Amino acid sequence: MEDIKIQHLDPNNQPHQTWIAMCDGNIVGHIYMTFESDNRIKFMDAFVHSDYRRRGIFRLLWDTRWEYVLENYSGWTVYAWCKESSLPLLKEKGFTTGEISTYVEKVIK
Repeated sequence: MEDIKIQHLDPNNQPHQTWIAMCDGNIVGHIYMTFESDNRIKFMDAFVHSDYRRRGIFRLLWDTRWEYVLENYSGWTVYAWCKESSLPLLKEKGFTTGEISTYVEKVIK
């Protein structure tokens, strides 16, 4: 794999945390989490540019965020909504499955 660097951006006392993946000076992916009340953390949005997919970048971003949470938020509850393709990774990390949701849409005419 090429030289991918993960950078944690300083949130300046905001409830969101961001990590970006960089390759050759370009941002090629990102991952977020946000703090909620009652010591809850919501794992949010993750994205890897289509030209860089299937190279382990999503996993690298995810694992970097996961290690940050393990080191800094003992006792907190982490939750996420995920695509079916991401479910094996969350199960690997010990998450339990809740109800399954399916995205639907309709153009209003």
